[in-house]
Amino acid sequence: MVLENFIVFEGIDGAGTTTQLEILKSRTPEFLFTAEPTSSETGKFLRKMLKGEIQVTNETAAYIFAADRNEHINGNCIIEENKLITGIKSACEKGKIVVSDRYLFSSLAYQSIDCSPEIPRTLNKFFPLPRLLFFFDIEPEISLKRISSRGQKEIYEKIDFLKRTKEEYEKVLAEYNGTEISKGMKIVRIDATADKEKISRKIEEEINSIYKIF
Repeated sequence: MVLENFIVFEGIDGAGTTTQLEILKSRTPEFLFTAEPTSSETGKFLRKMLKGEIQVTNETAAYIFAADRNEHINGNCIIEENKLITGIKSACEKGKIVVSDRYLFSSLAYQSIDCSPEIPRTLNKFFPLPRLLFFFDIEPEISLKRISSRGQKEIYEKIDFLKRTKEEYEKVLAEYNGTEISKGMKIVRIDATADKEKISRKIEEEINSIYKIF
């Protein structure tokens, strides 16, 4: 199932998804913007885990990410200052266009590394797909330099892990590209090393080709 009004940005840490989301936000005040982990209670737990403040097994992390995503998609529609906290499906069905920084593809890439890949796939197979999936393509060495300039790193922000994550992302994209399970979803690969304005123009062009916004 594809949610027609749902757009997702994906990529390894440091790929620039959040930067582009903020640019798009400034140009499309009618859109709703959101991110994973969410800012709900499950998401707050995950953010502590990502900072290394809470330790859980990789399998447990996969389950909690899926639980947070279920609220994100199927929970009550909660909006705070034009930021969608939970309820993506409800918002899309009401005609709102929702843009999320990360979604189930992150779980399929990150959580497939240190636990059985079947666990995140099973947990996420019933969630709807976005109409547009932007994948920000970048080499881990470049993304890590960006991350290092920010200061504090999260637990996944290490060169070996990022390399493995990029490999898993490529497997996920191949799995969903032009297959029956992804019918209705368009995958757009973005050169994340390009100029920020060039990237934003590419994103706007792709969005406009479907929604006629700009």
